[in-house]
Amino acid sequence: MFAWWGRAVVRLRWLVLAVAAAVVVIGATWGGGVFNDLISGGFDDPGSPSSRAHREITAQLGRQDVDILALYSSESLTYDQPAFRDAVTAVATELSGRPEVTSVVGAYTPGVPPRFASADGHATYLAIQLRDGDENSKLADLAALRPELTAAGLETEVGGLMPFLDDANTQISDDITKAELISLPILLVLLVFIFRGLVAAATPLFVGILAVLGAFIAVRLIAQVTDVSVFAVNIITMLGLGMAIDYALFVVSRFREELAAGRTPAEAVAHTLATAGRTVLVSGLTVALALASLLIFPMDFLKSMAWGGMAAVLVAMLAALTALPALLAVLGPKVNALRVPLPKIFSPKAAGEGGWARIARSVMRRPVVYAVAVAAFLVLMATPFLGAKFGGFDERVLPAGTESRTVTERIAAEFPGGSAAPISVLVVGSGAEDMLARVKAVEGVTDAAITAQRGQATLISASYPGEPADESARDIVDRIRELPAPAGAEVLVGGRTAADQDQLESLGSRLPWMLGMVAVSTFLLLFLAFGSVVLPLKAIAMNVISIGASFGVVVWIFQDGHLSEWLGFTVTGFLEPGNMVLMLAVLFGLATDYEVFLLSRVREEWDATGDNTQAVASGLQRTGGIITAAAMLLIVVLGGFATGGATTIKVLGIGMVVAVAIDAALVRAVLVPATMRLLGRWNWWAPGPLRLVYRRYGLKEA
Repeated sequence: MFAWWGRAVVRLRWLVLAVAAAVVVIGATWGGGVFNDLISGGFDDPGSPSSRAHREITAQLGRQDVDILALYSSESLTYDQPAFRDAVTAVATELSGRPEVTSVVGAYTPGVPPRFASADGHATYLAIQLRDGDENSKLADLAALRPELTAAGLETEVGGLMPFLDDANTQISDDITKAELISLPILLVLLVFIFRGLVAAATPLFVGILAVLGAFIAVRLIAQVTDVSVFAVNIITMLGLGMAIDYALFVVSRFREELAAGRTPAEAVAHTLATAGRTVLVSGLTVALALASLLIFPMDFLKSMAWGGMAAVLVAMLAALTALPALLAVLGPKVNALRVPLPKIFSPKAAGEGGWARIARSVMRRPVVYAVAVAAFLVLMATPFLGAKFGGFDERVLPAGTESRTVTERIAAEFPGGSAAPISVLVVGSGAEDMLARVKAVEGVTDAAITAQRGQATLISASYPGEPADESARDIVDRIRELPAPAGAEVLVGGRTAADQDQLESLGSRLPWMLGMVAVSTFLLLFLAFGSVVLPLKAIAMNVISIGASFGVVVWIFQDGHLSEWLGFTVTGFLEPGNMVLMLAVLFGLATDYEVFLLSRVREEWDATGDNTQAVASGLQRTGGIITAAAMLLIVVLGGFATGGATTIKVLGIGMVVAVAIDAALVRAVLVPATMRLLGRWNWWAPGPLRLVYRRYGLKEA
């Protein structure tokens, strides 16, 4: 099948390249508008108790969310002095007359609690509610109102949910630009070193551009029918460029091998797709299915990452199987043009010869020693993960000094009650006063008051010290939920902290299903690729070991705070669970990617010789340099994101850099050859009925 596809691509090469050019044009124009169709947020479970509480509060009492917090302060004036009062009142009056605003509440609003004035009296804030609309329309309203928020003679700082989302969007956009500016020049230099020619070095970037722009088109189409988070752009750029370079490196290097063996360009393309093309297909499907496991979670954030990641990987895979072979058919021997006199980073020497083969044979002479040593080292790296703590993210994911973060921190530290995101307790029925007294008596609650009432519905807002994402705040939510409801009344608990607690429970309940889906899909694809039931099980075990080690490093750095000053992030003492779930899916796919690269060549040699030791040595010799080069290039891509200012992106970047380095340097180069030597012919074992399935349906050439 794959050789036939290669011959078809050669015949239709100009048509294929024309389609690729159309994808680039459409992706750069219409696809580039994807940013306007993406939403912020999407971290809550729509079916959780906190989401139900939010819906009921809105239905019974009207929308209570505060969209903007405008903080005003002065070193010389206090909030009760006329000059201070007049300046803030003028802003409130102006805002109240704007069509974008539905309510403005502050210290000078009759009947409001004292929490709007700071403890030292030198600051106050306005709580502003915008008109109904989606997040994009509210962000537009925020932009229109910003000039009106400034109070004459006072220091003005703007925070709250919508400014935070605005700052997060800006930070993400800046991080993407910075990552590209850092990684692309380094990638180009490394590609020139790897291929020792300018033409060959440009081909992976050609596939990378197709992957990113094609994914933009796909995600914008998806955004027309479902919500897609702005964070999807990060994974598109990260995986689109990274996987495109991996696949192109594998295809181009095999094509050059075939040309060097004396084949014509058409024959070389056909033979390349029959071998490397099959590997790219298996790898792309494996990574995409790992990402698809995120769709079982109800949060739009994780679903968006699944859509964006699958789009990027699948477009990269298709480009490597269509546009790239078409380009290689056109170039032929000219793929080696514009040679650069540089030392070889890797060389496809004859089977069983070269440095990588010597490494493999050294490992296989002492497989137990190597396997135990590497496994022990990786387990040691994973041990910090045993103490992992999880919590929702907040403004601290943004760099220190970001305005929206500063407002939240100042309100928490300087104002009575502390938190700018109180716990919401909705009482539907009688007994609201009794419930208020019970909430006030809960350990950790600093203040509670009735903030809205209509008919049988009463809203109680409870304040607490510290940050909304702290574990102590989630404990308070649990204590309030454990309170008995007044007779004949229903009580619902919501708010930002309750949403964080519900997110943890939702992720935890679905995580086993996700792991099962990833394991089963990986097993089936690797079985169809290699005809063994042992190799897929071993690959899953290897993935678990390498991912566990990278998770241990993430805990050590981001939870425990090591290297925080050097890396430039704020230590919170916990990890955001959605980020870890996302990293688990991505890393499982990437680890399997390198496994497929290695085992595909080992299987070729096994089929040719039937000698397990020779097959492993030859397979590692043929792919060791390519895997190392691919890992090095992917580390450059991921490392660019690790330099970003948003902690959520930094965690992904650094976590994946560590995982890729471990996987390429230790797992594929040492642990896999050692275990394959120990297993011997059992590597290729499958029960009789499954061998028949592989012969009939396996992803191989006839």
